[in-house]
Parts: sequence; C-alpha cells; structure tokens
Amino acid sequence: MSESRDGKTGLSSRPDGWARRWFLVALAGGLLAAPLASEAQQPEKVARLGWLANATPAIHFADPNNKAFMNRLRELGYVEGRNLVIERRFAEGRMERHRAFAEGLARLKVDAIFAYGDHVIQMAKEATNDVPIVMIACDALATGLISSLAHPGGNVTGVTCITNDLSAKRADLLRQTVPTLQRLAVLYNPADPHTALELKHTREVAETWKVPVQPLEVRDFDQLESLFASMMKERPNALITIADNLTALHKTRIVGLAAKNRLPTMYGFREFVDAGGLISYGADYRGMMLQAAVYVDKILKGAKPADLPVEQPTKFELVINLKTAKALGLTIPPSVLAQADEVIQ
Repeated sequence: MSESRDGKTGLSSRPDGWARRWFLVALAGGLLAAPLASEAQQPEKVARLGWLANATPAIHFADPNNKAFMNRLRELGYVEGRNLVIERRFAEGRMERHRAFAEGLARLKVDAIFAYGDHVIQMAKEATNDVPIVMIACDALATGLISSLAHPGGNVTGVTCITNDLSAKRADLLRQTVPTLQRLAVLYNPADPHTALELKHTREVAETWKVPVQPLEVRDFDQLESLFASMMKERPNALITIADNLTALHKTRIVGLAAKNRLPTMYGFREFVDAGGLISYGADYRGMMLQAAVYVDKILKGAKPADLPVEQPTKFELVINLKTAKALGLTIPPSVLAQADEVIQ
C-alpha cells in the first residue's frame, strides 16, 4: 500500500521496500567513498631542512647563488611553506655561533643540514652523528671531513674542491698577470681549516720562484684597514685573498682596500671580481649550489650520506676585470686573457 505525499508526513509515494533498499545502497556507497575521500585529503609530507648561513638575513636572501639553490629545489618539487620548511640560522659573520646553531638544529631533528665552508661543516659534524649533512667544502678530504670521495663515510656528503690544484693555479695566473712579482702577500682567515692548506700550497709554489710570501691573518674585520697598512710597509706587489665564509662576507671592503693600496689581487671566487676585484680563479659557486640541491633532494628521499659519493665541481672559471686593471695601470697579458671565461669591461 502506498501513501501520497502530504504536507504533514512528507513521505514519498514510492514503496517502503524501495526506500529501504535505496537507503542501504546510499549508506554502503558513503562508507566506500569515505576512505577514498580521507586518502585524497592526506596532507603532503613536509620536509625540514636546516641551513647554517654565515651572512646576515639581508645578504643571504639577496645572494644570487642562494636563489639558484632555491630555484633548483623548486624544480625538484620542493616549495618552501608548502612541503618544505627551512630552519635558517644566521651567524652574521660570527663564526663561533655555528656550533650552537648546529646543535640546535640537531635537537630539532631536521631531516638534513646544509652547510658550506669547512669550518661550518666541521661544527655541524661535531654537533650530530645522526642528522645527514650536505656540504659545499673547499677541501673536505684534506681537512678530514670525509674518508674519501667515493666512500665519504659518516653523515657528511656533497661537493668539494681540491685545494692543492687550485692554489697552484691561482698563484701561477697571478704571476703571469704581474710578471714583476717580487713579494706576495696572502690574506686568510686562520679559523677555517682549509685556508692553512691553501697558504701552505701557495708558499710551495712561490718558493720555486724564489718569491717570499707574507701571510696576513685576519681575525677581526674591524681591523682590516690597519692590517692593510701594516702589510704595505713590507711592500708586496701582489696579493692573494683566500676565500672562505668570512672573507666572502667582507669582499666589498677587501676589494676596496686592495684598490686603495693599488695592489693587484687574486681571489678564489668570481663574486670578488663582480665587486670590483681584479682577477679570480675558482669553482663556479653557482654550479656547486645546484649540485648540492640535488644531494638535498636525495637525502630527503631517504638516501644515506655514506652511500653518496662526494662530487667535485663541474666547472672552473677565470674572471678578469679590465676596468680594475686599467685603474691599477696594469696590462693583462694576452696569454692570460686567452684563458679567461669572462672579461668584465
């Protein structure tokens, strides 16, 4: 028996059995759909990356190399604020801060720590044996950060240079540029372990030319001007500035003082030449950042640092600033210009 719809009951005129069957089918469908909907709404996994930065926040975020690193991570599928959280720690030029920052990141149990510069990497390595560390190092092998390139061991992997080869090449290029070289000054930060190695290799090369080397330890960058004044009393006619986190942070001041003292200077990275320095020879730092981003991706996907061979840079570049050469009254020999990857007019 069926009932017609009325304003009181609101019942359908369809048979009661049909209504019950419809209800059961709808209920079953809802139960089946619920897990699918739940699965579809599962939040995307969020990775946490610690970043030990030596610069100030303003310098860090403006750095084109850091931007290249972030762009590469985006290409690999990581979007900061969506599926990637970056715990940045800014030492602002105070190297002693890195140890505490690294220990703090280890306590946070980040998925990986990204660090560049042998001193900073060492601080991270001492802070944790468990958290993977992706590095960009000047000489991770010689400074003992890794066991070997093929089998780094421990929790550190990434990209590194070989200091010996680069030091000899820089010294030779500078001598070609300044053929009257009689006394060579070397500016370096002794707090970074690779700088002592570079100084040693530079001395060895200079000794074969019978050119004395004047080492200049820079510990307090507020005393740079007085350090240069003291250096010039010994009358060096060329300078090598060994690149590390601190000299890179103060590159504008170092380049300015070299110009003020009319001192032809070789640098380790092109960023010094972009800032007005004369000449640089070294690894393409942007390329190293791109390589490091790939390592971060592999670690975040579960790879073990000990299983990832350490890579060397894929590109080295010689950059010359002819405007600076002209200001110094220096003519760059054709043999050196012919080797340049870029000449800044």
